[in-house]
This record gives sequence, structure tokens and C-alpha cells, in this order.
Amino acid sequence: MRATFQLKFDEQEILELAHRYFYPREPDIVGRVAPAARERGFLTRDEFLEICRWKTPRTQPRCEENRDVFIEEVTRIALSTSDEELKIRILLLLSGVSWPTASVILHFCDRGRYPIIDYRALWSIGFDTPPDYDFPFWSKYCEFVRGLSDRTGHSMRIIDRALWQYSKENQPSRSA
Repeated sequence: MRATFQLKFDEQEILELAHRYFYPREPDIVGRVAPAARERGFLTRDEFLEICRWKTPRTQPRCEENRDVFIEEVTRIALSTSDEELKIRILLLLSGVSWPTASVILHFCDRGRYPIIDYRALWSIGFDTPPDYDFPFWSKYCEFVRGLSDRTGHSMRIIDRALWQYSKENQPSRSA
């Protein structure tokens, strides 16, 4: 499958959309969890579970299966390596973590610029149905969102919030 990314709204609307965004507990992640993890170089079990709960409460029981030391070592490798494929793939070893949750960990805790990948963001850039995630797609997605950030001068957090909010306001219901 050839990935074609096309923003469904004008780039000039990014800041306005981002300002309308609200998601519970985000201030705790941004203000406390992420800075501590970046400083320390890994996530503690409690921080990991908080991030997982923020992304999707459905996976919480599986996320809780991870041992403290396993969480610390996996996230230490992910946050320290310069290899982008290793960063994302190693996080997938954690029980309950799929591409969207792994991308959340990188988005908030890595010193690099990583977007959050999920159905809302993808819908806002032209994917009515999310494709199967793999590293080539993830890499192209990162490149697209980084380019959008570079062109507009907005942070990855602002871009992510705008993509999510646009979908929330415009995407038809996902009910089956």
C-alpha cells in the first residue's frame, strides 16, 4: 500500500483547532510524567500505566502484566537509542502496547519529535480506515507530521492536538 497523506483542513486552522482540544489528565502527562521520564531516561511502572491509561483504558489490564524492571529496561532502550525503528518496535514488546500507545510514549517522553498515531489523526490526513501499522508506514507518517510542524512552526503537540480535534469535530461515528 502506498501511503498518501493529505491534510483535510487548511494549515492556518491548526492553532485554532489545537486550542479547542481537551483530553483529561493530559496536564499530568505533559507537566509531570514526561519531564521526569526524559530526565531519568526511562518510565517507572506507575508512569507507564498512567500513560497507557491516558491513551486507552481498555488495555490497562494487559499493561499491568508488565514487570517493573521490564518496563524500565524497555523504555530505557527506546528513549536512548537513535535508531527510530528500534525505538518504536521495542515498545511493542510491552504487554498491552500497540503502535498508538508506543507512539504516545515517544511523543511525550522521547527528546525527539514523534507524532501520535491513531485513527483520529490518520482520518484528519486522509485515511478513512487506518491501514495496518508497520515501520515503513510509521516512518512516512512521522516524516509527514514533522514536515507539517516545520512548515507551520507549530510543535508536535500542537499538531497532534489539531489532528485529533479536527477528527473529533468532523469524523462520522465509528459505530459498526
